[in-house]
Amino acid sequence: MIKIKEISPTAAHAMIKKGVLLVDVRQPQEVAKKSFDLPEVLLLPLNRLEERFREIPADRQAIIACNSGNRSLIAARFLADHGYRKVINMQYGITRWEKDGLPVIRKPKQNPIYWLLRMFNMRS
Repeated sequence: MIKIKEISPTAAHAMIKKGVLLVDVRQPQEVAKKSFDLPEVLLLPLNRLEERFREIPADRQAIIACNSGNRSLIAARFLADHGYRKVINMQYGITRWEKDGLPVIRKPKQNPIYWLLRMFNMRS
């Protein structure tokens, strides 16, 4: 088994600023709630990786990320097994990324009254 390099979110951010590609393997509904605030992120859910992994340029260094670092490690191993030698796993995922004060975009939470009005077909 090929050993996958792992880095912290802070180190990942520094590399991304220099042109390394971030590949987010979380599900679309997770990304809709909280996403990396970066100019270039390839969204490629883990459950679609086998059919879409060729969208990742094989000659470009890529950091694989998820929510906590587990799914991204699975994805990085899959990619390494398919000839990708420039993949790096981001440890602790977007959870640590945000905790370290790195940029994220959060979906605004709905006011609880909105849901009550919606339940009774009223407009807010």
